[in-house]
Amino acid sequence: MARRTAKSQPMFEPTRRRVRAITRRLEKAHGPRPWDPEGDPLGGLIATILSQHTSDTNSHAAYAELRRRFPTWESVLGATPRQIEQAIRQGGLAKQKSVRIKAILAEIRDEHGRLGLDFLAHWPIDRAVEYLCRFNGVGRKTAACVLMFELGRPVLPVDTHVHRLAKRLGLIAPDTSADQAHDALQAICPDELVWPFHVLLVTHGRRICKAREPECGACSLRDICPTGIRAGWDEC
Repeated sequence: MARRTAKSQPMFEPTRRRVRAITRRLEKAHGPRPWDPEGDPLGGLIATILSQHTSDTNSHAAYAELRRRFPTWESVLGATPRQIEQAIRQGGLAKQKSVRIKAILAEIRDEHGRLGLDFLAHWPIDRAVEYLCRFNGVGRKTAACVLMFELGRPVLPVDTHVHRLAKRLGLIAPDTSADQAHDALQAICPDELVWPFHVLLVTHGRRICKAREPECGACSLRDICPTGIRAGWDEC
């Protein structure tokens, strides 16, 4: 791979057209990512809380053990924080998460008379996001994950991979916070691409555009990526 010599650099604007182009290229590189919502928003909310500050392996194990010990959400609500803590200990921060989970379940039942979040499928997106963010420990990313992955709503979650790649691709400014990135990226991502755009950026971030040592030479986006162009990887 020959590196680019110094010359004028093209400018890339954060547009819906660029998002479409990025998504198409990532689909060719990693395969298509069709929408496939799980349909369990309450389970997704609890699972996402358990995933905070830990690995996928540990959080999945914690969720599986929680459901094994307490098959219904009513039984989780009826358990003590200590019992919940023991069930989810493999996920890390078990004491803190057990209190949050029990409090969230109690608030949902008190407000709606039952344990479930299916009603969010019919609420306006802004209202659904605001409702979820009321819970202690739930931020924009968690709310977006619940709405997109569980209900198929076009709400774009911004995790560390999406945040990093969006900066490198020039879709957001370098000083854009993760919270600000939700609004900025949502504004330029067509609704029908929210799922594949998110999932493909995460995949690309894990495989190619890594945090410390991005493999620009193997990147299918290098000629439309300002970071890759500055590094001289846009020409073969």
